[in-house]
Amino acid sequence: MPTAKNKKKLSIENLPDLLTVGEVAELLRVSKLTVKRWGKRGKLPAIRINARGDRRYRKEAVLWLLGIQQDKA
Repeated sequence: MPTAKNKKKLSIENLPDLLTVGEVAELLRVSKLTVKRWGKRGKLPAIRINARGDRRYRKEAVLWLLGIQQDKA
């Protein structure tokens, strides 16, 4: 029986171009607060969107933190 908590797991192969704080935290296996702190320290620059200032992170920056270089095709 399907539950309401069925979430699509993130994988490196199908990442969106911009990721949320939660998605980055899940992918890197750190807390959301850690991701936000990295943004403040410049380790993982955030893009602020909308009036609330929600953070989004570029896929390339997250992959760089993981030590993965993206192919430029």
